[in-house]
Amino acid sequence: MSSVENKEFIRAVFEQMALCNGRALTDAMGDECRWVFPGNWSWSGTWAPKNVVVHELLRPLMAQFVDGYRMEADLILGDGDRVVVQARGYGITRAGGEYRQTYCFLFTVVEGRIVEVVEHCDTALVEGLLRRVVRAA
Repeated sequence: MSSVENKEFIRAVFEQMALCNGRALTDAMGDECRWVFPGNWSWSGTWAPKNVVVHELLRPLMAQFVDGYRMEADLILGDGDRVVVQARGYGITRAGGEYRQTYCFLFTVVEGRIVEVVEHCDTALVEGLLRRVVRAA
């Protein structure tokens, strides 16, 4: 796919996530997708493949919110198979905390599937309001 097609593919995913449809993201992932939190903080690491991403990271994470989680893209840039998204997320945690997150995602898209997500976010907000999701050994 071209840079334009990859950007439009990711834009369509974010249009659905703006409607609280998080399944749009998981449906767009390839079976070997990996999710990376870079850096040195409590959530740093890699989840892979897609089954692990969904069941050990995303589902436990999203279960911490009341009535879903909404994410909106502010900026989408693409170069070849890489798509960068600056985004904002909104939700209320089950503990009652207001969760307003900022993100920079780097997606790698191959043959119309997301094969890698590198997520940069407000780590202090995550650690302050959410229970840590621990990778399986």
